[in-house]
Amino acid sequence: MEQRVIARSKQEVSVIGLGTWQLGADWGDVRERDALAVLGAAVESGVTFFDTADVYGDGRSEQLIGRFLREHPDAGVLVATKMGRRVALDPALYTVDNLRAWTDRSRRNLQVDRLDLVQLHCPPTPVYSSGAVFDALDTLVAEDRIAAYGVSVETCAEALTAIAHPGTASVQIILNPFRLKPLEQVLPAAADAGVGIIARVPLASGLLSGKYTADTRFADDDHRSYNRHGEAFDRGETFAGVDYAAGVEAAVEFATLAPDGATPAQTALRWIIQQPGVSTVIPGARNPEQARANAQAAALPALPERTMDAIRQLYDRKIRAQVHHLW
Repeated sequence: MEQRVIARSKQEVSVIGLGTWQLGADWGDVRERDALAVLGAAVESGVTFFDTADVYGDGRSEQLIGRFLREHPDAGVLVATKMGRRVALDPALYTVDNLRAWTDRSRRNLQVDRLDLVQLHCPPTPVYSSGAVFDALDTLVAEDRIAAYGVSVETCAEALTAIAHPGTASVQIILNPFRLKPLEQVLPAAADAGVGIIARVPLASGLLSGKYTADTRFADDDHRSYNRHGEAFDRGETFAGVDYAAGVEAAVEFATLAPDGATPAQTALRWIIQQPGVSTVIPGARNPEQARANAQAAALPALPERTMDAIRQLYDRKIRAQVHHLW
């Protein structure tokens, strides 16, 4: 699989990575053996980048990855984790002592001495402007607790603020055919600065797979049931902030744009990795088949300009008014 380099950290990542929120919590139950099988299928398919967080199952996702890598020491996987959402979202809590404690917990969960990449996990907006927080992160690098750091953001404005800090190696942001705003300023700014872009929520929580209908029901412990209006965390994390009924309708049209031999989900992933400045995209998977299918998107031919234009037109007609001004 194609590897891309994050310039500021000089780290290589596979263009298709694996998001592991599903393996921790909030997407219904995933058994341990099934989670390990997903990790194995991804690596066998050429994935060399896993994204996790200390809050996914309160550490379960990190622990599963740690076990998998201990059992597969030659997997060659770079692991990015996130921190800061196991406590109240208070800027005053982002101290060097707390950051050190949070990273130490993730080091234990992942069973490593040094974390490859640590990201602030959508912290309060003022944190992105805090020189003291970024100084603290530099301290963790100097202490060899972490190799590099980045941020996960909700808004384009937060991304641009973070990119301006010279130590920021990566920005994780929602980017998919139903969330185009990052293309305007964030991706060009990141490319100019050598900052990696990690595209998350690439399938709009499954909408872009084309598998859901207006009658689809999700488990009670699935965020697609309980967070449609931002009841638990930012609404943009669920269906990329798109109204579900409108999203289902738009997804039907999106599916007609998939080239022969490609699924709608693979088409969405292919669209993302064609955007200049994207380092990797991190679709999740609940079973090995999904992990393999996601990875196969990297081998698809580039989408032609007419398809790229049609996707933007679909966004402009059916999605833009819902999301573009919010994030």
